[in-house]
Amino acid sequence: MSLKQFLLATALAAVTAGAAQAQGPSVKIGVLNDRSGLYSDISGEGSVIAARMATEDFKAAEKGLKVEIVSADHQNKPDVGSNIARQWYDRDGVDVITDVPTSSVALAINQITREKNRIFINSGAATSDLTGAQCSPNTVHWTYDTVMLANGTGGAMVRAGGDTWFFLTADYAFGHALERDTTAVIQKNGGKVLGGVRTPFPGTDFSSFLLQAQSSKAKVIGLANAGGDTINSIKQAGEFGITQGGQKLAGLLVFSSDIKALGLRTAQGLVLTESFYWDLNDDTRAFSKRFAEKAGGKMPTMVQAGVYAGVLHYLKAVDALKDKDPAKVMAKMKEMPTDDPLFGKGAIRADGRKIHDAYLFEVKKPAESKGEWDLYRQVSKIPGDQAFRPLDQGGCSLVNKS
Repeated sequence: MSLKQFLLATALAAVTAGAAQAQGPSVKIGVLNDRSGLYSDISGEGSVIAARMATEDFKAAEKGLKVEIVSADHQNKPDVGSNIARQWYDRDGVDVITDVPTSSVALAINQITREKNRIFINSGAATSDLTGAQCSPNTVHWTYDTVMLANGTGGAMVRAGGDTWFFLTADYAFGHALERDTTAVIQKNGGKVLGGVRTPFPGTDFSSFLLQAQSSKAKVIGLANAGGDTINSIKQAGEFGITQGGQKLAGLLVFSSDIKALGLRTAQGLVLTESFYWDLNDDTRAFSKRFAEKAGGKMPTMVQAGVYAGVLHYLKAVDALKDKDPAKVMAKMKEMPTDDPLFGKGAIRADGRKIHDAYLFEVKKPAESKGEWDLYRQVSKIPGDQAFRPLDQGGCSLVNKS
């Protein structure tokens, strides 16, 4: 071998060794959600797109991280979701599950993830029990919860004079938690709940329930439901002339995709709370434009935005550690401040609650809208420490009581 060949071989070996040293762990991320039913518009394939965008934007490959993203449909059924999660963890090597709308499914995945010592970054479910009585050292609750929704929409409606309420509540964990947390806010602000009814989940015909709400004479009818249930409730309330009669609807969990489906003529004036909206600022607009190009023109929902931000923060922690050990990664995720273009700066508390600002919006009138997705007018910003439950009030066993 000549000296030139020797030097070239030595340099190549050094580069190869350096690349091997820089190579980080391989991680597999499972996006588990509703891909075909009631909540497919708020999560579904859009959440998979968001997870892929987070991986691309983080430049995982350039940092030596090999990231694989898989997805599955839990059909809004806890048993189906549980079976998928166990298979992913036991057989398929999934390191982290994200999204998971439908609180009953999320609570099941929360428990399985703890048993299997993996990581669960929830964006889709609402129940505040995920950071309360059923909190887990393996779970982060990223985007929103029933306390945030109650403090935002519920508090605003009572302060505006809506001091008597009647609930239409989806009869499963999410609806029960949302009614509970909103009732607490109503009573704290001097209001009163006159009654309520539990509705089958999912449902299509809400006419008899709406008639009960109408006859209650409550000033506000609280819709403790989501997705297609909310859309159908609002449409049928319009058909019965409920809002024309003076009662107001409180959409306690409403997404931009719901408003798009309803149309501004039907939804105008509805007050709602979200922690993300595509048109909030330059960063959210830039992301949403790229998302829409991949999602058939649809703007991202709050849930899909949360999947993006949660995956991004997870990858930052893995990259910082060059390790995917769940306990180490979770500790790093809580240690590092969160910072992304969709939710801005924030933090993950000891109970797993991700803290960031929330926003109270009012749906625009048709004449006010300047485009297909120009849906909201911002009423106010709710600082994160006011939007979410105080750390010491959730009953989470992870919180130091000293």
